[in-house]
Amino acid sequence: MSTNIQSPIFILLALFLFSLQSCKENKTKNPEKHTEANKAEEDGFVQIFDGKTLEGWEGDPAYWSVKNGNLIGEVTPETLLENNTFIIWQGGQPADFELKLEFRIAESGNSGINYRSEKIDTIPHALRGYQADIDGKNTYTGQNYEEKKRTTLAYRGEKVIINSQENPDAAESLRANIKNNCWQSREVVGSLGESDSLKTKIKSGDWNKIHLIVKGNRMQHYVNDVLMSDVTDEDTVNRESKGHLGVQVHVGPPMTVAYRNIRLKNL
Repeated sequence: MSTNIQSPIFILLALFLFSLQSCKENKTKNPEKHTEANKAEEDGFVQIFDGKTLEGWEGDPAYWSVKNGNLIGEVTPETLLENNTFIIWQGGQPADFELKLEFRIAESGNSGINYRSEKIDTIPHALRGYQADIDGKNTYTGQNYEEKKRTTLAYRGEKVIINSQENPDAAESLRANIKNNCWQSREVVGSLGESDSLKTKIKSGDWNKIHLIVKGNRMQHYVNDVLMSDVTDEDTVNRESKGHLGVQVHVGPPMTVAYRNIRLKNL
């Protein structure tokens, strides 16, 4: 049987084979890009910062901007703070989630990632709640600190249970249980390593990875794939099960912090 090479069937077949070959060549030329795209799709994480604008985030533009694909928080000698200020994600109030991002902070810097937090009506762009602490000297980086509430819940290297409070007056409970900027109704139940040893896993003046796993009443803070603090919060009076997500610039000297590749997965 002879074949008419001008037939519509033959032309469609040829176009189909050509498209398959082109797709194969593109994958070969850009294997990393293809792999990264598939990985992002498979693991369920979604980019919540576009690397170009502050769309989807709310903060004071005197302190927050986008430069070279990074979310920049900057305090200058002319813009020194009276209160800590945040840029807050507007996409929801995550409950159980994983968050992955990278940060780089100046030695003089003090920052943090707040989650399951509430806005403070009397202070613009302020949050109250759990925080994955970050600082340029890596004194606090990795610990769990509750901003404007119970203060330090777990220092770096600690596995902690926060005990339930009997006092139903939350405000009185807070005042009574804070000493030396640390929550007293907590029990250290395990060690993740010595704080100074874990500190060597954190890069000064360079990019570091943060991975937060927040599920139920347990919060785990990883830096560069190393578990730095692990908190189980049994305090039904003071804990929160969902809330706002944001990043901070802190009261103090001029500083700069940069964030990039901010990805969220709801659990």
